[in-house]
Amino acid sequence: MSEYEASTYGERLAEVYDRWYAGQDTEGAVEFLFALVGGGDALELGVGTGRVAVPLSARGATVHGIDASPAMIRKVRTRPGGEKIPVTLGDFADIPVQGLFNLIYAVFNTFFALLTQEAQIKCFQASAQHLRDDGVFVLENFVPDLTRFDRGQRTDTISISVDKVRIDAAIHDAVNQHCYVQHVLIEEKSLRLYHVHHRYVWRSERDLMARRAG
Repeated sequence: MSEYEASTYGERLAEVYDRWYAGQDTEGAVEFLFALVGGGDALELGVGTGRVAVPLSARGATVHGIDASPAMIRKVRTRPGGEKIPVTLGDFADIPVQGLFNLIYAVFNTFFALLTQEAQIKCFQASAQHLRDDGVFVLENFVPDLTRFDRGQRTDTISISVDKVRIDAAIHDAVNQHCYVQHVLIEEKSLRLYHVHHRYVWRSERDLMARRAG
């Protein structure tokens, strides 16, 4: 999977992201985050299409974003109010921005887009350096469920209609904690592939990263 880069996910999924993940509890996420930051400064790692950043900004927080995908950043700009949010193009492992924040957050498993333990630790360390003394670092991640895989693989039919089917095919690398997923969209006259690669983290490992970052 050497061709997979930090921008690959966003560049391939920007066109379908908001439609495929419309069922996410965006309102609940915004309420939770606003309770932490209020009218302070927030930084979203992997801001994506602005699904959370834009309504959080509308509530009164000063929101900044980082994303590796120009296609995703263009999606932020198409949302009403999205033009007000400064977004830095780059790898959020390094947090390539200036200043301190009351809140740094990554939603919907975005943290797992950092594909090595070293990059994930670097993200924790960089976040600690960019947080105010009373600041908060928030990660929304799934709890790994390895029973989902049968002999290291899994295939799901996500949706089906008269002229369209979406299938997800996944390979699991238990030693390195990697999952490789191909979202396959087959239509009557076309076939499109949306590749996703992530490195999941156990809760204990995540807590250790936090301690190491201070």
